[in-house]
Amino acid sequence: MTPLPDRTFDVVLIVDDVPDNLAVLHDALDESGYTVLVALDGPTALERAVRARPDVILLDAVMPGMDGFEVARRLRADPRTAAIPIIFMTGLTETEHVVAAFAAGGTDYVAKPIRAREVIARITAHTLAAREQQQARNALDAFGHATLVVRLLDGRLVWQTALARQMLEAHFQSDGRRAPTLLLAWLQRETERLGVVDGLVPGSPAVTLETGTGRRLRFTLHEATGEGEWMLVLREADDAATLEALVLAFGLTPREAEALYWVAKGKTNRDIGDIVGASPATVKKHLEHVYEKLGVETRNAAAAVALGKVPQLGR
Repeated sequence: MTPLPDRTFDVVLIVDDVPDNLAVLHDALDESGYTVLVALDGPTALERAVRARPDVILLDAVMPGMDGFEVARRLRADPRTAAIPIIFMTGLTETEHVVAAFAAGGTDYVAKPIRAREVIARITAHTLAAREQQQARNALDAFGHATLVVRLLDGRLVWQTALARQMLEAHFQSDGRRAPTLLLAWLQRETERLGVVDGLVPGSPAVTLETGTGRRLRFTLHEATGEGEWMLVLREADDAATLEALVLAFGLTPREAEALYWVAKGKTNRDIGDIVGASPATVKKHLEHVYEKLGVETRNAAAAVALGKVPQLGR
């Protein structure tokens, strides 16, 4: 076999408990210019993946002890190995087994008996795609963007920038593995409502989610990245500027501005009390003063006047 050019820097980790399978693949990949690492079991595969950070992993699905599905799940759960493409090698070609491979985090699969040329073609495609994605992710990280990719099937956080990880941890106590329940529920509704055409998201609005921390995160759905994975951008909603605008526009006190802010967001007096740490009766008193200053008599009228004067309130 003629060696392929410019492959000496690509590292492939082969995981298979049958030495004969390893030998055949090892020789074919070595002749094609790849650096090949091997592991005979799941725990060894995990250790070598973390230490070597291979460009792609060829993973046997059925092994004694820790099987390939569990190995893949653990690789995806570790931020150090989560982005490495995983190609399953399996004789299990029934639909449920293929689905299980993708659900565990597989990028692709090849059926046994293995055909070396097919495997090399798949590796080439996935390593190039992974390298391009990593370059884009590095750029997002460098510019401080909070971006993440969610796999809708199982809620797994496929990838996230450092800033996104910090935000999810601070607001949702995220473990870095699964999307928060609130976010996942919104994503499910939004994707069902919109549908997808060629990976594009037509007209998806941003959504602001209450996180239970007294602060809010604003999510925007940007694109489908394939295989049921979705890219989102998030940022912390800045209420301070909007509250100050309400104070200046209507001569409100800070507490009155807070009450009006949440009325415009559709919250009840009880909801507002829970958010700002006051009783519903106190909130009602603040709103009475607000209505008087705005020259209105109802909540809806107050919200309409506020939105007309302070447009950012509706964002």
